[in-house]
Amino acid sequence: MLDYQLMPKKCASLIQDADYVIAFTGAGISTAAGIPDFRSPQGIYTTRQFDPRTFDLQYFLKHPDAFYRFAQELIDILRSTQPTYTHQFLAQLESHHLINGIITQNIDALHQMAGTKNIIELHGSYYSASCIRCNVFRESNLDIDWWQDKIVHSPRSPVPICPRCDGVIKPGMVFFGEPVLDMEKARDWISRCDLMLVLGSSLNVYPAALIPQLADATIVVVNKGSVSLAPARDRYFVDSDVDVYFQQVAQYLGIDNIDSE
Repeated sequence: MLDYQLMPKKCASLIQDADYVIAFTGAGISTAAGIPDFRSPQGIYTTRQFDPRTFDLQYFLKHPDAFYRFAQELIDILRSTQPTYTHQFLAQLESHHLINGIITQNIDALHQMAGTKNIIELHGSYYSASCIRCNVFRESNLDIDWWQDKIVHSPRSPVPICPRCDGVIKPGMVFFGEPVLDMEKARDWISRCDLMLVLGSSLNVYPAALIPQLADATIVVVNKGSVSLAPARDRYFVDSDVDVYFQQVAQYLGIDNIDSE
């Protein structure tokens, strides 16, 4: 049955009754933290704040300075952000053994900051990086503070250079033209789940957007705005701010120790 008005109480019941729950999250759960998305009316693509080629791998290899000018602004935002209510809610679900894992499109690491442990980052993370020439940081930990300070405090030449071989350092996020990460692991989780929560994603970015379509499970979509997922049996669609909606769901689950600020 298709229900465009899935009540929070019903959503709480679905979570409690499921055996294996996976959340699939997109940029919409982080916008309340001040992190810009790409495709909303205020998104990076829509407003043309940056050339879309900035996030293309081949363009980055030729013009890394274009991306790092964007990165200078992003780092300032990331350093001042905190997890949203929904990030904290999902972490609480995990600690209460009500969710088995999170598959995210986001690169901001806010799920980890909120305390979630079991995460697949399909598009990588902005908190890792490697040299495109010698891969030095793939085998050892990168000093993220050094890397970010280099970008922020070098306005004329923000491109960080590898101290070993003078190659350009590329962030661990997945650029257009690169394969998503851990897709096989994600498929394994999907094959097990009987409930999927799709939160804050318009499902317009492929191949990640295929994930809900691969699930033979009940799907609850909570997103502000339209979603590219066809109506079907056991698919519930809620057009709502995710934080507002899950504050109500949390009450029915008896989860009341979440900072709502």
